Amino acid sequence: MKKHLLVFLMMLTSSVGINAQLRVVENLNFGWRFYAGDVKNAEQKDFADADWRTVNVPHDFQIEQPWVAPAADEKADNSDAAANIKSRLSSRGFKEMGKGWYRLHFTPADSLKGRRLLLQFDGIIYTGDVYLNGEHIGGTNYGYVGFEIDVTDKLRLGQENVIAVMADTREPGNSRWYTGGGLFRNVRLVATGKELFFGRHALYVTTRDNKYVNVSGEFTNRTRKPAHTKVMIYAPDGKLIFEGGKTVNRHRMARTVEVALCDEVKVENPQLWDTETPNLYRAVAQLLREDGSVADQVCTTFGIRTVEIVANKGLLLNGKKVLLKGMANHHTLGALGAAAYPRAIEKRLQLMKQFGINHVRTSHNPYSREFIELCDKYGLLVVDELYDKWTKQHTGGRVDFTQLWQSDIPEWIKRDRNSPSVVMWSLGNELQQDPNQPFNDFGVTMYKLMRPLVSRYDSTRQVTVAMHPRYRNWETDSLPCNLAMITDVQAYNYRYMYFPGDGRRFPWMKFYQSEASTQAMGQNFFEMDLDKVIGLAYWGVLDYLGESMGWPAKGWSQGVFNIDLTPKPKAYYMKSFFMPDEPVVHIAFLESENAEMWNGVKMGNDRMSELWNRQAGSKANVYIYTNADEVELLLNGKSLGKKQNDVKNAKLRNQIRWGEIDYKPGTLEAVARKDGKIVARHKVETTGEAKKLTAEADKPMATKKNQNVPQWSADGMDLQHVTITAVDSKGRRVLNANQEVNFAVEGPAEIVGVINGDITSNEMTVGNKRSFYNGVCSVILRSTREAGPVTLTATAPGLKEVKLKMETK
Repeated sequence: MKKHLLVFLMMLTSSVGINAQLRVVENLNFGWRFYAGDVKNAEQKDFADADWRTVNVPHDFQIEQPWVAPAADEKADNSDAAANIKSRLSSRGFKEMGKGWYRLHFTPADSLKGRRLLLQFDGIIYTGDVYLNGEHIGGTNYGYVGFEIDVTDKLRLGQENVIAVMADTREPGNSRWYTGGGLFRNVRLVATGKELFFGRHALYVTTRDNKYVNVSGEFTNRTRKPAHTKVMIYAPDGKLIFEGGKTVNRHRMARTVEVALCDEVKVENPQLWDTETPNLYRAVAQLLREDGSVADQVCTTFGIRTVEIVANKGLLLNGKKVLLKGMANHHTLGALGAAAYPRAIEKRLQLMKQFGINHVRTSHNPYSREFIELCDKYGLLVVDELYDKWTKQHTGGRVDFTQLWQSDIPEWIKRDRNSPSVVMWSLGNELQQDPNQPFNDFGVTMYKLMRPLVSRYDSTRQVTVAMHPRYRNWETDSLPCNLAMITDVQAYNYRYMYFPGDGRRFPWMKFYQSEASTQAMGQNFFEMDLDKVIGLAYWGVLDYLGESMGWPAKGWSQGVFNIDLTPKPKAYYMKSFFMPDEPVVHIAFLESENAEMWNGVKMGNDRMSELWNRQAGSKANVYIYTNADEVELLLNGKSLGKKQNDVKNAKLRNQIRWGEIDYKPGTLEAVARKDGKIVARHKVETTGEAKKLTAEADKPMATKKNQNVPQWSADGMDLQHVTITAVDSKGRRVLNANQEVNFAVEGPAEIVGVINGDITSNEMTVGNKRSFYNGVCSVILRSTREAGPVTLTATAPGLKEVKLKMETK
């Protein structure tokens, strides 16, 4: 039986010149035993689990379940949701609901005697219960919010202990999207002193006038003596720029209290945080005993920046207007389901930045803490959202909503309030679509209760609720709903056309298009007064599991990126106006039109392709996305004419709908000009038959023996996304290749996901094989905690195999 020995390090505190045993955080992500389903007595310490599968956290057990097609008496989509005959599982990704059990055997060291011990869970989806040695010790009724359990008097030191966790995805109707299931975020054990210690999310850092820093902290002092505190602030380059301390003359503090640790620290030549230069400072706080030794230490990163949201101006970052050009998506990560791998999150944020996105709305629940930290790192602006609708049904389904918010709000706010990327709090979404809100007034009273609690923990940001602003009669109601009259920011989903009229009636309003349709992309951007509004967030920019418009689609397919992150042609249209200073031109072919409706909004995206291997004698309907003045189209070097970018027409700006042309094998090229000069080109070619495979890893390369070797960390958490492409004899991607690719891995890594861009595929996202879609597929590798060489081999019928050599460090 494998056991986990918790190793606690003695940390050197140079500032006091002595060794001191500080707060230690031990990762408990590895070596869990898992069973899919419910099992009687699985919480008991001596339960026989030797035959259970070993998994590592983060883990989503629901992604491993088979697809479940709609039954004969079900609709294949959500078209008749009001009549309650929609598909039972279309919203949840056509995966069956259920429970899963996790059990971890570990032996804590005797040296932990006298320490305060906490089990921390960053989330259990969708609800969860935690047991220690057979005793129920806690859990969560809303799994997106983290929690901790004090196990000081329950953990058996020097003996084997068993943590058992039961995760429950609940009933299909308890969420409107794919949630995943299980221990989808980190688990850890934290050890501190018993008498003098910081609380959970203890530090609160605020800045003023972009040069003054204030740090407060929550701590408990049970020593009956004054508490001595010290704060150190480090610049983005790691240089210590401030060190100071205080004595807090409060005795016998049996509960955690908040105390100012340093006031108005002036930072000389501050390096401001913004979207282009996301400079991060670090604050370290210590609690000192009477002899000067360190009893506890915590730290946090923060940014020096100001955020103002002003009527008729929008959002000002450091005094300058920044237009939110964003996305609103659910938290899942394609093939990985809900498992919150930091590298998978980072990959998505890097891609979004490349296409001009500077903003994310965390719809409709808190994302992982790692997500927020990566937004801090990369300079994305976040509207941090806590809930969907304020009902039992939409917040876990286990207890009434009115029992959740009093504890959820403090945990959520305190976790993220030091992050400079967070520019606004959002408490909910589209309450107007569900009349069963508390107090029967579509959220007005509930908002008035929750808003002061938000301010108790953070008074620096404005608060909103994303809403359909006209109750359920948005076509006829002339005035905004009552909730829109009291929120700090007026966040309208899709209904940007009300901004001008509502702004004239109520000039104090501050408008944010909290969801925008990708179907109406461009028009719903250019038709806003961009100088006055906060900006927008396009709904479902990334295709995702759940909220399917109809089987066989396993989820949302109206994004501008496929579920495997490959860009659809329309992604370049978005880039053309999100990044107006970077020349863009891109050819696309209209294959079919889509007029799907969703929540009363036309959401269906037309199906576009880049395929220039077509039937002889056929015609192709050409679209060209560009931010240049004009485009010339050439077929095999012969000009088909020039067309202008109609920049005065919001519906057509940056998209030239060329019309049908005759297909001829060869090369079709678009040449974009601005002020008469060529600024960009894009071409599509007729390719030959696929001949071989290529493999490309996404992690940084290191030179080894004159070869570029992809490397990633041997920490058991890092990922390597490897793209496999079918190419012809000239090395060109063959978009119509559809062979099945098999993967084999040698070395310290494992396959955790396989994916392509076809969300209608019945293939699983787990396993060791995946078919091509548009000539590509991907395999995702997770490192182990052993370093060494890794070889990935990909094979496909009739194609030359490829081997990719990598290394974990």
